[in-house]
Amino acid sequence: MTRLFGTDGVRGLANRTLTVDLAVRLGAAAAAVLATETGLAPDDAGARPLAVVGRDPRVSGEMLEAALAAGLASQGVDVLLVGEVPTPAVAHLTGRHDAALGAVISASHNAMPDNGIKFFAAGGHKLGDEVEDRIEAALTEGAITGPTGSAIGRISRATPEDALDSYVGHLLSATPARLDGLRVVVDCANGAASVAAPRAYREAGATVIEIHSSPDGYNINDNCGSTHLDDVRAAVREHGADLGLAHDGDADRCLAVDSTGEVVDGDQIMAILALAMRDAGELAGDALVATFMSNLGLKVAMREAGIEVTETKVGDRYVLERLREGGYSLGGEQSGHLVLPAHATTGDGVLTGLRIMARMAETGRSLAELASVMTVLPQILINVPVEDKAAVVASPAVGDAVAAEELRLGATGRVLLRPSGTEHLVRVMVEAEDAELAREVAERLAGVVVAV
Repeated sequence: MTRLFGTDGVRGLANRTLTVDLAVRLGAAAAAVLATETGLAPDDAGARPLAVVGRDPRVSGEMLEAALAAGLASQGVDVLLVGEVPTPAVAHLTGRHDAALGAVISASHNAMPDNGIKFFAAGGHKLGDEVEDRIEAALTEGAITGPTGSAIGRISRATPEDALDSYVGHLLSATPARLDGLRVVVDCANGAASVAAPRAYREAGATVIEIHSSPDGYNINDNCGSTHLDDVRAAVREHGADLGLAHDGDADRCLAVDSTGEVVDGDQIMAILALAMRDAGELAGDALVATFMSNLGLKVAMREAGIEVTETKVGDRYVLERLREGGYSLGGEQSGHLVLPAHATTGDGVLTGLRIMARMAETGRSLAELASVMTVLPQILINVPVEDKAAVVASPAVGDAVAAEELRLGATGRVLLRPSGTEHLVRVMVEAEDAELAREVAERLAGVVVAV
């Protein structure tokens, strides 16, 4: 049986695979596990545990928010709806309100018809596999009975100001320098960053030009944001900005663009912030956590700087696990999903943007200069649509093809083939010193995947 939870919660086509019924039952199951099993169930005096629920602006979020809240309340959990806020804001507010759990309704960078539900445990921490397995077991074992009368949970709604004031204040306290004099274009992806990101950057002192910051429920991630950088690149050049920042639909990612319009990806951002944190004495163990997808150039640059790179599987949850296990202070992914555990329990794209600009302000150097610490080796990624990801990856034909191409590349390149955690795709990534060679290898392997 296919596992319901992927690498980032439960995700699918809203009102088809992710239905109202499923959202109600997920809410009830999560409440039963995260409230009851953690000792935060309603007590004898009638006090009820609290869940903080936020969402991104996509149209299906309204219906799924109502369904999820109903499921939570049915288990005696009070629900605080905090509205359209970034995913890291929900994590922050879960901790601030001493809530038993938090939940975000978002499909992140996916297209508008999709949606998702992901949970935070008390303190705003993402769930481990074993907790998700318990929630899934509670979900599939049949009806979940709940309390009656005064023990049923209540649902209330925070004002946007109440939710954002706390979150933005927290971000500003984690920004080590004022940003006065910096001019930034921010692409909000018509998503959850549309209010929070421009406000945080302005209050930190930057001059902000907003694009794609008018969500209408339908335009989230529509040719904009961190997966479509053409508009932010053009806007940076048009306005003579010092940099551009692009977020995804739920604002847990951030990619950057320098003043010439060149993209600065998550690996380069990690290199910039690792050096900044090392210089400030904040980089625990002089190490950072990256995934196997990170560019080889990051390892080379960090080795030359005396910084260790420890690798983990792809997915921010695995980066978080390694950060906690090793007591590290910086980790992230090439996609721009960075985590700074001293200031956030999950990836926070707005915090990342603030820290990039703070480094520019502290050093007086341009983003291009800061990013030049790392030479990006050519890396080709092809996403191949498939019906059965697991079967394709396990195929002997695919394994033999990968081994043959790795032998051909030798020590100057590598191949990584993996299933997407959130979509029906197999990702074929090839890295080599020569871009044309990397493309040829990636295309051959993609052809093998299609043929399986």
